[in-house]
Amino acid sequence: MPVHVERKAVRRGVLPGIAMLTALAAAVTGLTGCTDSGGLGGATDQKNSGSTAVPAQPGKYRSLPQPCKAADGKKLKAMLPADDSLSAEQREQLYAGTADPSFDGDRRVGCRWSAQAPTGTLLLSVDFERVVSYDRATASDDDKAHQVFVRRLTEAHLPFPGPTNSPGASPDSPTPPPTGTPTGSDPASPQASPPPEAPAASGSPSGSGSASPSGSPSSTAPPELGSRVLEEPGDEAFLEDKLSPAGATAAQTRTVRIVFRTSNVIVTVEYSVQPSGAAAVPPSTETQEKARQLAVALAERFNE
Repeated sequence: MPVHVERKAVRRGVLPGIAMLTALAAAVTGLTGCTDSGGLGGATDQKNSGSTAVPAQPGKYRSLPQPCKAADGKKLKAMLPADDSLSAEQREQLYAGTADPSFDGDRRVGCRWSAQAPTGTLLLSVDFERVVSYDRATASDDDKAHQVFVRRLTEAHLPFPGPTNSPGASPDSPTPPPTGTPTGSDPASPQASPPPEAPAASGSPSGSGSASPSGSPSSTAPPELGSRVLEEPGDEAFLEDKLSPAGATAAQTRTVRIVFRTSNVIVTVEYSVQPSGAAAVPPSTETQEKARQLAVALAERFNE
């Protein structure tokens, strides 16, 4: 019996000690938790919130206009003069254009026109592409559209960054490209880049004609502007001018293509003149100016 009493006394003395240790451990844990929430824990939360990247805003344009109705009617008639034999209904159908097939009208649309004139066949097309960045955490819609524009500029064999001033001022660029690069199929175009009035005035005196062995042909032939980077329309633009080889029964075909970017939309205008028979190819100044005016009007349409 005395032995059992001693064991009970020991148990009664141990239990209060265990309870006290448990309470102390709980207090230490509580203090540690308070310290973490106010110190290390707070710092960790702040670090995580600061590293969260803010996605770029969507592009300016969420949809595209109807391409066949976007072109200015007066400019269409200037680029595609209707034959006098056409009826009023045929003229209306001519300028209405034909829309390109599209699987998504908010991403890419286009329209085409064709006219048969006494001097040859005239072809015109416009194309609108809305570029969307699928990862706006790394690139905005505008940045992605800029990448698309640069790729097309490279495919046209034009320099980037290239001269953005007028053709006459492009040779003054601090880092001009090789003379044959900007012109594509027109190797002589960089030398004839000033406006048409300048060569005509300088070629009239006899002194300038004698200085060049080919003075007589240059005094009669219009200057070739060639392909180049443009200041307008849009945020960035370039013009590509190509002449197809002449065949045995077909004359050369001139095709002018203008590509420009306005925010997250890439616009392409392509204008081709196919002379019939031995008809002369229109000069680059005339063809390029008509395409440029239409491109400028389309850019203004987007800004409305």
